[in-house]
Amino acid sequence: MRVALARGREVVAGVAPAQVTPVELPPSGGGPRPAAVLCLLFQSAGEAHVVLTRRSSHLRSHAGEVSFPGGRLDRGEAPLEAALREAREEIGLNTSSVELIGWLTPLTTARSDALVHCVVGSFPGPGEGGLVLSPQVSEVDRVFFAPLSGLMGAGVFHEELWPAEPGAEGTQYRAVPFFDFAGEVIWGATGRLLVELLGRAVAARRRRRPVER
Repeated sequence: MRVALARGREVVAGVAPAQVTPVELPPSGGGPRPAAVLCLLFQSAGEAHVVLTRRSSHLRSHAGEVSFPGGRLDRGEAPLEAALREAREEIGLNTSSVELIGWLTPLTTARSDALVHCVVGSFPGPGEGGLVLSPQVSEVDRVFFAPLSGLMGAGVFHEELWPAEPGAEGTQYRAVPFFDFAGEVIWGATGRLLVELLGRAVAARRRRRPVER
């Protein structure tokens, strides 16, 4: 199912004011630390693509995993500011070219104890108007682009049931989404955010479909 960028705008439109103002950092050990990522879309061959990175294998956390550009907030920083700053630092994005579209639902991560805000934006695309992405090799091993339709292709997505608390006894499990795409495995927080984005795109398509009589 092809997804045009216009539909991507429709499904994530709307900005929550609290997410564009500074967030107070919790004291040490006082709860999840706020972080922000940028889900960056562009149009190519008539459909929306998303920019993804594979994190450097030398990083202390989430090494070698696929993610959106992003990281933890600095003190006094808003999620929007942090997402754009991290994208500028990690992939050399000219942030003046980014148009804010909206937000996905914030989520928490278990391993890094973070509260992740996901900004959704669009830009003309790599190579358009002289725009070039230059990954910071100390943080990013690879930048690649995935069409939303490709992420919804047959055999790309599956879920696994993992214990809600690793090592704990009992029958509490959580569904962990996985996307196998272009030789990369996308899972964790990034996988969960992509599930929401794609789910909204499918719902928007169904709303647009004419009712058969």
